[in-house]
Amino acid sequence: MVYPSLAMGAHRLWRPLGAIAQTALVLLVVSGISFMFLKLSPGDPVAIMLGSDFSRDSYDLLYRQLGLDQPWFQQYVQWLSRFVRGDWGMSYVSKQDIFEQSVLQALPVTLTLAALSLAVALLVGIPLGVLAAVRRNSWMDLLASAVAIGGNAIPSFYLGVVLIWIFSVAFGWFPSMGYVSPWSEPLTGLWHLALPALTLGAWYVGLIATVTRSSLLEVLEQPYMAAARARGEPSWRVIWVHGMRNVLMPLITIIGLQLGGMLRGAVMTEVVFTLPGLGMMITSAVQTREYLVVQAGIMITALLFIAVNFTVDRTYSLLDPRLRKNAR
Repeated sequence: MVYPSLAMGAHRLWRPLGAIAQTALVLLVVSGISFMFLKLSPGDPVAIMLGSDFSRDSYDLLYRQLGLDQPWFQQYVQWLSRFVRGDWGMSYVSKQDIFEQSVLQALPVTLTLAALSLAVALLVGIPLGVLAAVRRNSWMDLLASAVAIGGNAIPSFYLGVVLIWIFSVAFGWFPSMGYVSPWSEPLTGLWHLALPALTLGAWYVGLIATVTRSSLLEVLEQPYMAAARARGEPSWRVIWVHGMRNVLMPLITIIGLQLGGMLRGAVMTEVVFTLPGLGMMITSAVQTREYLVVQAGIMITALLFIAVNFTVDRTYSLLDPRLRKNAR
Protein backbone atom coordinates (compact mmCIF):
# COMPACT_ATOMS: atom_id res chain seq x y z
CA MET A 1 0.00 0.00 0.00
CA VAL A 2 2.95 2.32 0.41
CA TYR A 3 4.05 2.30 -3.19
CA PRO A 4 0.73 3.47 -4.70
CA SER A 5 0.52 6.32 -2.21
CA LEU A 6 4.08 7.35 -2.98
CA ALA A 7 3.36 7.23 -6.70
CA MET A 8 0.21 9.31 -6.23
CA GLY A 9 2.10 11.85 -4.14
CA ALA A 10 4.84 12.09 -6.74
CA HIS A 11 2.21 12.56 -9.45
CA ARG A 12 0.53 15.40 -7.53
CA LEU A 13 3.92 17.03 -6.99
CA TRP A 14 4.94 16.63 -10.62
CA ARG A 15 1.81 18.27 -12.03
CA PRO A 16 2.49 21.80 -10.69
CA LEU A 17 6.20 21.45 -11.42
CA GLY A 18 5.40 20.40 -14.97
CA ALA A 19 3.04 23.35 -15.38
CA ILE A 20 5.74 25.75 -14.13
CA ALA A 21 8.32 24.25 -16.49
CA GLN A 22 5.91 24.46 -19.43
CA THR A 23 5.11 28.09 -18.62
CA ALA A 24 8.80 28.97 -18.41
CA LEU A 25 9.48 27.26 -21.75
CA VAL A 26 6.63 29.12 -23.47
CA LEU A 27 7.82 32.46 -22.11
CA LEU A 28 11.38 31.69 -23.17
CA VAL A 29 10.31 30.90 -26.74
CA VAL A 30 8.07 33.98 -26.92
CA SER A 31 10.79 36.25 -25.57
CA GLY A 32 13.42 34.89 -27.97
CA ILE A 33 11.27 35.14 -31.10
CA SER A 34 9.93 38.60 -30.26
CA PHE A 35 13.41 39.88 -29.38
CA MET A 36 14.77 38.64 -32.71
CA PHE A 37 11.95 40.21 -34.74
CA LEU A 38 12.34 43.51 -32.90
CA LYS A 39 16.02 43.54 -33.81
CA LEU A 40 15.14 42.88 -37.46
CA SER A 41 12.52 45.64 -37.58
CA PRO A 42 13.43 48.87 -39.39
CA GLY A 43 14.30 52.03 -37.50
CA ASP A 44 17.18 53.35 -35.42
CA PRO A 45 16.42 53.94 -31.73
CA VAL A 46 19.71 55.79 -31.22
CA ALA A 47 18.86 58.36 -33.89
CA ILE A 48 15.41 58.84 -32.35
CA MET A 49 16.91 59.34 -28.90
CA LEU A 50 19.45 61.89 -30.10
CA GLY A 51 17.04 63.83 -32.28
CA SER A 52 17.75 65.46 -35.61
CA ASP A 53 21.07 67.15 -34.70
CA PHE A 54 23.88 64.96 -33.35
CA SER A 55 27.50 64.18 -34.03
CA ARG A 56 28.94 60.86 -35.08
CA ASP A 57 30.89 60.58 -31.83
CA SER A 58 27.78 61.04 -29.70
CA TYR A 59 25.97 58.49 -31.85
CA ASP A 60 28.74 55.90 -31.48
CA LEU A 61 28.98 56.53 -27.73
CA LEU A 62 25.27 56.03 -27.12
CA TYR A 63 25.24 53.03 -29.46
CA ARG A 64 27.87 51.31 -27.31
CA GLN A 65 26.22 52.36 -24.03
CA LEU A 66 23.00 50.69 -25.11
CA GLY A 67 24.92 47.54 -26.00
CA LEU A 68 23.75 47.62 -29.62
CA ASP A 69 27.27 46.93 -30.87
CA GLN A 70 27.10 43.40 -29.40
CA PRO A 71 25.67 40.34 -31.22
CA TRP A 72 21.90 40.13 -30.83
CA PHE A 73 22.10 36.81 -28.96
CA GLN A 74 24.40 38.36 -26.38
CA GLN A 75 22.01 41.31 -26.09
CA TYR A 76 19.15 38.87 -25.57
CA VAL A 77 20.94 36.96 -22.80
CA GLN A 78 21.79 40.20 -21.00
CA TRP A 79 18.22 41.48 -21.33
CA LEU A 80 16.77 38.16 -20.12
CA SER A 81 19.09 38.12 -17.11
CA ARG A 82 18.00 41.62 -16.11
CA PHE A 83 14.33 40.93 -16.88
CA VAL A 84 13.99 37.91 -14.58
CA ARG A 85 15.61 39.93 -11.79
CA GLY A 86 12.99 42.68 -12.18
CA ASP A 87 15.30 45.17 -13.89
CA TRP A 88 13.26 46.02 -17.00
CA GLY A 89 15.19 49.19 -17.83
CA MET A 90 14.13 52.81 -18.31
CA SER A 91 12.00 54.37 -21.02
CA TYR A 92 13.99 57.07 -22.79
CA VAL A 93 10.77 58.85 -23.84
CA SER A 94 8.81 58.98 -20.57
CA LYS A 95 11.93 58.66 -18.36
CA GLN A 96 10.07 56.09 -16.26
CA ASP A 97 10.95 52.66 -15.02
CA ILE A 98 9.47 50.24 -17.56
CA PHE A 99 8.16 47.86 -14.88
CA GLU A 100 6.27 50.70 -13.22
CA GLN A 101 5.04 52.03 -16.56
CA SER A 102 3.78 48.70 -17.87
CA VAL A 103 2.68 46.71 -14.80
CA LEU A 104 1.53 49.42 -12.41
CA GLN A 105 0.11 51.94 -14.90
CA ALA A 106 -0.79 50.36 -18.25
CA LEU A 107 -1.80 46.82 -17.21
CA PRO A 108 -4.66 47.85 -14.82
CA VAL A 109 -6.22 49.94 -17.60
CA THR A 110 -6.20 47.01 -20.06
CA LEU A 111 -7.52 44.54 -17.48
CA THR A 112 -10.31 46.92 -16.48
CA LEU A 113 -11.32 47.46 -20.10
CA ALA A 114 -11.24 43.72 -20.82
CA ALA A 115 -13.31 42.92 -17.70
CA LEU A 116 -15.98 45.49 -18.55
CA SER A 117 -16.07 44.34 -22.18
CA LEU A 118 -16.48 40.73 -21.11
CA ALA A 119 -19.26 41.74 -18.69
CA VAL A 120 -21.08 43.54 -21.53
CA ALA A 121 -20.69 40.52 -23.80
CA LEU A 122 -21.98 38.08 -21.16
CA LEU A 123 -24.89 40.22 -19.96
CA VAL A 124 -26.13 40.72 -23.52
CA GLY A 125 -24.94 37.57 -25.32
CA ILE A 126 -26.17 34.87 -22.92
CA PRO A 127 -29.80 36.10 -22.61
CA LEU A 128 -29.88 36.70 -26.36
CA GLY A 129 -28.67 33.16 -27.05
CA VAL A 130 -31.16 31.66 -24.59
CA LEU A 131 -34.05 33.56 -26.19
CA ALA A 132 -32.93 32.43 -29.64
CA ALA A 133 -32.82 28.78 -28.53
CA VAL A 134 -36.14 28.84 -26.68
CA ARG A 135 -37.86 30.73 -29.53
CA ARG A 136 -36.21 28.80 -32.31
CA ASN A 137 -37.02 29.99 -35.86
CA SER A 138 -38.93 32.99 -34.47
CA TRP A 139 -38.18 36.70 -34.91
CA MET A 140 -36.08 36.55 -31.71
CA ASP A 141 -33.93 33.87 -33.29
CA LEU A 142 -33.53 35.98 -36.42
CA LEU A 143 -32.65 39.02 -34.30
CA ALA A 144 -29.98 37.07 -32.40
CA SER A 145 -28.51 35.82 -35.68
CA ALA A 146 -28.45 39.37 -37.07
CA VAL A 147 -26.70 40.68 -33.95
CA ALA A 148 -24.17 37.83 -34.09
CA ILE A 149 -23.37 38.43 -37.76
CA GLY A 150 -23.27 42.20 -37.35
CA GLY A 151 -21.05 42.04 -34.27
CA ASN A 152 -18.58 39.73 -36.01
CA ALA A 153 -18.58 41.70 -39.26
CA ILE A 154 -17.86 45.21 -37.95
CA PRO A 155 -14.19 45.85 -37.05
CA SER A 156 -13.71 47.21 -33.55
CA PHE A 157 -11.78 50.29 -34.65
CA TYR A 158 -14.54 51.23 -37.13
CA LEU A 159 -17.28 50.63 -34.56
CA GLY A 160 -15.39 52.78 -32.08
CA VAL A 161 -15.21 55.70 -34.53
CA VAL A 162 -18.94 55.33 -35.31
CA LEU A 163 -19.86 55.28 -31.62
CA ILE A 164 -17.73 58.36 -30.96
CA TRP A 165 -19.38 60.18 -33.86
CA ILE A 166 -22.91 59.32 -32.68
CA PHE A 167 -22.76 59.37 -28.88
CA SER A 168 -19.90 61.82 -28.29
CA VAL A 169 -20.00 64.29 -31.17
CA ALA A 170 -23.68 64.25 -32.18
CA PHE A 171 -25.37 63.75 -28.80
CA GLY A 172 -22.56 64.56 -26.37
CA TRP A 173 -23.58 61.79 -23.98
CA PHE A 174 -20.15 60.22 -23.48
CA PRO A 175 -16.56 61.49 -23.64
CA SER A 176 -14.68 60.66 -26.84
CA MET A 177 -11.31 60.06 -25.17
CA GLY A 178 -9.50 60.03 -21.85
CA TYR A 179 -9.44 57.66 -18.91
CA VAL A 180 -10.56 57.86 -15.29
CA SER A 181 -10.03 54.82 -13.08
CA PRO A 182 -13.38 53.32 -12.03
CA TRP A 183 -11.66 51.98 -8.92
CA SER A 184 -11.05 55.52 -7.62
CA GLU A 185 -14.09 57.28 -9.16
CA PRO A 186 -16.66 54.60 -10.06
CA LEU A 187 -19.32 56.66 -11.82
CA THR A 188 -16.93 58.88 -13.76
CA GLY A 189 -14.70 55.94 -14.63
CA LEU A 190 -17.59 53.82 -15.95
CA TRP A 191 -18.85 56.84 -17.90
CA HIS A 192 -15.48 57.16 -19.64
CA LEU A 193 -15.23 53.41 -20.31
CA ALA A 194 -18.79 52.88 -21.55
CA LEU A 195 -18.07 53.37 -25.26
CA PRO A 196 -14.70 51.50 -25.23
CA ALA A 197 -16.27 48.54 -23.40
CA LEU A 198 -19.20 48.46 -25.84
CA THR A 199 -16.79 48.67 -28.79
CA LEU A 200 -14.61 45.81 -27.59
CA GLY A 201 -17.48 43.68 -26.30
CA ALA A 202 -19.69 43.94 -29.41
CA TRP A 203 -17.83 41.21 -31.30
CA TYR A 204 -18.10 38.82 -28.34
CA VAL A 205 -21.83 39.45 -27.92
CA GLY A 206 -22.46 37.72 -31.23
CA LEU A 207 -20.01 34.91 -30.48
CA ILE A 208 -21.43 34.18 -27.03
CA ALA A 209 -25.00 34.36 -28.30
CA THR A 210 -24.20 31.89 -31.09
CA VAL A 211 -22.44 29.41 -28.79
CA THR A 212 -25.19 29.67 -26.16
CA ARG A 213 -27.92 29.08 -28.74
CA SER A 214 -26.29 26.05 -30.39
CA SER A 215 -25.31 24.44 -27.07
CA LEU A 216 -28.70 25.01 -25.47
CA LEU A 217 -30.55 23.61 -28.50
CA GLU A 218 -28.60 20.38 -28.07
CA VAL A 219 -29.24 20.30 -24.30
CA LEU A 220 -32.99 20.89 -24.71
CA GLU A 221 -33.26 17.57 -26.56
CA GLN A 222 -31.74 15.55 -23.71
CA PRO A 223 -33.97 13.15 -21.68
CA TYR A 224 -33.22 14.77 -18.31
CA MET A 225 -34.69 18.06 -19.60
CA ALA A 226 -37.92 16.26 -20.45
CA ALA A 227 -37.86 14.64 -17.02
CA ALA A 228 -37.51 18.04 -15.36
CA ARG A 229 -40.51 19.33 -17.27
CA ALA A 230 -42.49 16.21 -16.35
CA ARG A 231 -41.80 16.88 -12.65
CA GLY A 232 -43.60 20.19 -13.07
CA GLU A 233 -40.57 22.44 -12.58
CA PRO A 234 -40.97 26.00 -13.87
CA SER A 235 -39.67 26.73 -17.36
CA TRP A 236 -37.16 29.27 -16.10
CA ARG A 237 -35.64 26.68 -13.74
CA VAL A 238 -35.50 24.01 -16.43
CA ILE A 239 -33.61 26.34 -18.77
CA TRP A 240 -31.45 28.46 -16.45
CA VAL A 241 -30.57 25.76 -13.89
CA HIS A 242 -30.65 22.37 -15.62
CA GLY A 243 -29.95 23.60 -19.14
CA MET A 244 -27.35 26.33 -18.60
CA ARG A 245 -25.38 24.10 -16.23
CA ASN A 246 -24.40 22.00 -19.25
CA VAL A 247 -23.95 25.00 -21.54
CA LEU A 248 -21.29 26.51 -19.28
CA MET A 249 -18.56 24.08 -20.37
CA PRO A 250 -18.50 24.99 -24.09
CA LEU A 251 -19.20 28.62 -23.22
CA ILE A 252 -16.20 28.88 -20.91
CA THR A 253 -14.05 27.13 -23.51
CA ILE A 254 -14.96 29.71 -26.15
CA ILE A 255 -14.48 32.60 -23.71
CA GLY A 256 -11.06 31.30 -22.71
CA LEU A 257 -9.96 30.82 -26.31
CA GLN A 258 -11.23 34.24 -27.38
CA LEU A 259 -9.89 36.28 -24.45
CA GLY A 260 -6.62 36.43 -26.34
CA GLY A 261 -8.51 38.04 -29.19
CA MET A 262 -9.99 40.48 -26.72
CA LEU A 263 -6.50 41.51 -25.65
CA ARG A 264 -5.62 41.93 -29.32
CA GLY A 265 -8.73 44.02 -29.91
CA ALA A 266 -7.90 46.13 -26.87
CA VAL A 267 -4.89 47.49 -28.76
CA MET A 268 -7.01 49.20 -31.41
CA THR A 269 -9.71 50.19 -28.91
CA GLU A 270 -7.19 51.89 -26.63
CA VAL A 271 -5.68 53.76 -29.57
CA VAL A 272 -9.09 54.94 -30.82
CA PHE A 273 -10.22 56.15 -27.38
CA THR A 274 -6.73 57.24 -26.18
CA LEU A 275 -6.71 54.92 -23.19
CA PRO A 276 -3.30 54.55 -21.45
CA GLY A 277 -3.28 50.74 -21.48
CA LEU A 278 -0.91 48.09 -22.77
CA GLY A 279 -2.12 48.49 -26.35
CA MET A 280 -1.48 52.23 -26.36
CA MET A 281 1.87 51.71 -24.64
CA ILE A 282 3.05 49.13 -27.20
CA THR A 283 1.82 51.22 -30.15
CA SER A 284 3.64 54.33 -28.93
CA ALA A 285 6.78 52.30 -28.18
CA VAL A 286 6.80 50.82 -31.69
CA GLN A 287 6.60 54.30 -33.18
CA THR A 288 9.53 55.52 -31.09
CA ARG A 289 11.50 52.24 -31.44
CA GLU A 290 11.55 51.62 -27.68
CA TYR A 291 12.38 47.94 -27.97
CA LEU A 292 12.55 47.33 -24.22
CA VAL A 293 9.04 48.73 -23.71
CA VAL A 294 7.66 46.66 -26.59
CA GLN A 295 9.35 43.54 -25.21
CA ALA A 296 7.86 44.17 -21.76
CA GLY A 297 4.39 44.55 -23.29
CA ILE A 298 4.80 41.29 -25.23
CA MET A 299 5.89 39.38 -22.15
CA ILE A 300 2.99 40.71 -20.08
CA THR A 301 0.57 39.73 -22.85
CA ALA A 302 2.05 36.23 -22.98
CA LEU A 303 1.65 35.89 -19.21
CA LEU A 304 -1.99 36.96 -19.52
CA PHE A 305 -2.59 34.29 -22.17
CA ILE A 306 -1.07 31.62 -19.92
CA ALA A 307 -3.04 32.82 -16.89
CA VAL A 308 -6.31 32.71 -18.85
CA ASN A 309 -5.63 29.17 -20.10
CA PHE A 310 -4.75 28.00 -16.59
CA THR A 311 -7.91 29.58 -15.16
CA VAL A 312 -10.10 27.97 -17.82
CA ASP A 313 -8.49 24.58 -17.14
CA ARG A 314 -9.14 24.91 -13.41
CA THR A 315 -12.73 25.97 -14.06
CA TYR A 316 -13.47 22.72 -15.89
CA SER A 317 -12.87 20.68 -12.74
CA LEU A 318 -15.15 22.99 -10.73
CA LEU A 319 -18.01 22.63 -13.21
CA ASP A 320 -17.68 18.88 -13.86
CA PRO A 321 -17.19 16.62 -10.79
CA ARG A 322 -16.03 13.79 -13.07
CA LEU A 323 -12.92 15.75 -13.93
CA ARG A 324 -12.13 16.22 -10.25
CA LYS A 325 -12.28 12.46 -9.75
CA ASN A 326 -9.99 11.81 -12.69
CA ALA A 327 -7.49 14.37 -11.44
CA ARG A 328 -7.05 12.52 -8.15
